[in-house]
Amino acid sequence: MNSFLPGFALSLTLILAIGAQNAFILRQGLRRNHVFWVCLTCAVSDAVLIAAGVAGFGALGRAVPWFEPVMRYGGATFLIWYGVQNAISAWRGGAVLEAEGISTQTLRSTILVVLALTWLNPHVYLDTVVLLGSISAQYDNRLAFGTGAVIGSFVFFFSLGYGARLLSPLFSNPRSWQILDGLIALTMWAIAAKLLLM
Repeated sequence: MNSFLPGFALSLTLILAIGAQNAFILRQGLRRNHVFWVCLTCAVSDAVLIAAGVAGFGALGRAVPWFEPVMRYGGATFLIWYGVQNAISAWRGGAVLEAEGISTQTLRSTILVVLALTWLNPHVYLDTVVLLGSISAQYDNRLAFGTGAVIGSFVFFFSLGYGARLLSPLFSNPRSWQILDGLIALTMWAIAAKLLLM
């Protein structure tokens, strides 16, 4: 559990920020359009990327001793920057989710859109392969860390997709986005501090 829970929590925190992929899932959830397949596609894609990061960074860390500290400090730098971006969003405010936007009718076109939003986004590689992979090297049981991260991803995407209709009144209020962005910023900084103090 000492490795599983941090993986679970970090995975949830990294994918919590509203980006193109999450906004698309929310819209699909609000419309109740292919929700299961959209959530499954995102979660399986995340699982593949997390597994690649955890496996690759473990092997690379053993082969190249200086690589782990470089990635640890690089990961901390990224987390600090990511936190600053969320803090700026929280300070500025004004963000709201609009249910209208991308409109897809068929399952095939919906899946193609979600695959593009997932695999063509460079932040996905930074968050899942680079960041989660480098942080996993800090734990004795990287398998448990990776499993926690994968389960966190599944929990998040399915909760987001099926819970969207419950969230729509809340996230029509810009203040909700400010609070969410502020919490994400604080979490990112806390993880960065932990990495730097190890």
